[in-house]
Amino acid sequence: MSLIHQTAALLVTFIWGTNFVLLRYALDELAPFTLAALRFLFVAFPLVFFLPKPKTAWKYIVGYGLLIGVGQFGLLFWAMQKDITPGVASLLIQLQVFFTVLLTVLNLKESVSRLQLVAMTIAFLGLLVVFFNTNEATTAVGVIIVLIAALSWASGNIVVKHVGEVDAFAFLAWSSLCSIPPLAFLAIYQTGLTEVVSSMANASWFTWATVLWQSIGNMLIGYGVWNILLNRYPAASVAPWALLVPVFGMTTSWLWLDEAMPWWKLLAMMLIVAGLALNITEDLRRNGRGYE
Repeated sequence: MSLIHQTAALLVTFIWGTNFVLLRYALDELAPFTLAALRFLFVAFPLVFFLPKPKTAWKYIVGYGLLIGVGQFGLLFWAMQKDITPGVASLLIQLQVFFTVLLTVLNLKESVSRLQLVAMTIAFLGLLVVFFNTNEATTAVGVIIVLIAALSWASGNIVVKHVGEVDAFAFLAWSSLCSIPPLAFLAIYQTGLTEVVSSMANASWFTWATVLWQSIGNMLIGYGVWNILLNRYPAASVAPWALLVPVFGMTTSWLWLDEAMPWWKLLAMMLIVAGLALNITEDLRRNGRGYE
């Protein structure tokens, strides 16, 4: 990856990581599926009126919308409401890195070097540290839900690889259109239509600002850039960058939410950063070039 693309990947991970703190506040006023439905509503509209449908099969558009909209964010928000802390959620969701690489090897026959496997193993050890140090704030149900969300994200990454070179923002807008109906149904099923309407009417300006940031910053900028990188480079070069998300997530949760930062969280972050650094070094070696 070139220097500018590595910088872009770093920016995306910063946006995604700090986003977990904002979500914690928003989930105090909006139910999980209501928040998720609004997130994708503002991604789809009004862009679908200005951006033509991307030149790819509907199965990819619908599939991505369901995997990312319902599978990743719907489930992630649900777990974060009461079953997992923002910092730990930001860490566990990054199992998508390993799911993504595994799926690309199995489905797309992409290669992974031995050093990249070592790098991901080191980072994976960081994730294991979290698994063995959970507490009452992180339940087994929360962990399972986030793992399913991580697998959904990885599957969405594979869909992007199949789609190929299309307008990334048009693809996000049209796939988000497919996320809205199931998320709206789940929102109404979870709390009832009256509560959905009431919670939106009584939500603070900060919650609505968070919803807009979810749509513009986190989704359009974050996933727009991410999908461009996935289409340009092998998944084993791009996906490990997401391992920085929990570093930003746990740090901001500590600073803003006073989430405890014991030794095991610090150890987990160090292992993850070490694995990422090794992966970047190997990526440069395999491509036979330095920073561009």
